Amino acid sequence: MIRLLLADDHAIVRAGLRALLDGSADIRVLGDVPTSEAAVAFCATTPVDLVLMDLSFGPGRSGVEATADLRALPDPPNVLVVTNYDTDADILSAIEAGACGYILKDTPPPELLAAVRSAAAGESVLSPAVASKLMTRVRRADTTLSPREIEVLRLVADGRSNREIAKQLFLSETTVKSHLVHIYAKLGVRSRTSAVARAREQGAI
Repeated sequence: MIRLLLADDHAIVRAGLRALLDGSADIRVLGDVPTSEAAVAFCATTPVDLVLMDLSFGPGRSGVEATADLRALPDPPNVLVVTNYDTDADILSAIEAGACGYILKDTPPPELLAAVRSAAAGESVLSPAVASKLMTRVRRADTTLSPREIEVLRLVADGRSNREIAKQLFLSETTVKSHLVHIYAKLGVRSRTSAVARAREQGAI
């Protein structure tokens, strides 16, 4: 059972997400909150597997700041950003703060549910539009995997989790996720399996 918290300053968005997610047998929505501060306070006292986090909360702390606060908790939940904002800076800031995924609010319900399940398991998740934007950005610069990205991908190919990769390479899990986001963008893929397959096709691993 995935224990989930919704954090969005629009009541109608929270209600819509709750209605969608409550219909899934493997997802339990523990609560919904209108501020990022409330999300952090909730998770500080209640075990949560995944927070669906908006980026903008009006005058309060941003979703990026809240994501960093959540990931710093003793028993941190995974964070999946669900937002309307798709600028490069927003995407990269959220991933660097510790979010394991970034999807847009116009994501079709089946894709949202799949993203929730993947993110709850700690996997990196990007909506197609976000993946395309990052891919375009990275391809403009360089599509070659760095030595560190190849190290990470080889361990992914060995079936290692983000936590195991972080431990072996003496990195934080957030850094591993950031590497995976860049790997996905450079290879033009959206999943760990596809990344490994594409890299093998290209002879990178």
